[in-house]
Amino acid sequence: MRAVIPLLQVTDFPPIRRKRLEILQVNLGYRCNQSCTHCHVNAGPRRTEEMDASTAQQVIEFLSASGAGTLDITGGAPELNAQFRYLVREARGLGLRVIDRCNLTILMESGQQDLADFLARYQVDVVASLPCYLEENVDAQRGKGVFAASIDGLRALNRFGYGEPDGGLSLDLVYNPQGPSLPPPQQTLEADYKHELQQRYGIVFNRLLTLANMPIGRFGSALN
Repeated sequence: MRAVIPLLQVTDFPPIRRKRLEILQVNLGYRCNQSCTHCHVNAGPRRTEEMDASTAQQVIEFLSASGAGTLDITGGAPELNAQFRYLVREARGLGLRVIDRCNLTILMESGQQDLADFLARYQVDVVASLPCYLEENVDAQRGKGVFAASIDGLRALNRFGYGEPDGGLSLDLVYNPQGPSLPPPQQTLEADYKHELQQRYGIVFNRLLTLANMPIGRFGSALN
């Protein structure tokens, strides 16, 4: 893989100044059930780097003392980490909002059959990756069969009330381009997603978030 850090340019971007901490995002590791072409942390099934129990406990201790209102959990597939459910339970016990950055297919993995129920029971907000509403585009970016498993994952979440306009269980989807380009306007694409997913699969969700790919890691090494 080509090193991309030396390619970063020095700019006159103003310094970032820290204000009061409101959201703590933690990465539970690089183990994932997918190996997406756009992944900027090179996550995949063969990665073994994961947060341990001691560090997870420190996260909760920090949250308790920090005054932050939200724990944002990402990965890899964060649900594969043994500490994921501990962090969710403890953070919700502190009265915090919890966000799960979910790839949807994890809901269909062996051992995760109760994941949708767990997320709903603890009222976890789900932010789920779905880079297109067309099967061929998703499978090209994320691997064969990913789109079908993602649809099954969305249906599982919908069955528990995720994505309903006034249901109280938030389900946001995330779009990212396949190549080195910027995403289209978010509002227009959201309308397309809602129409196509509803008409084709009977799926509902709350919002679509459009993101640009990070030019580092696996995606950065693929750039010319």
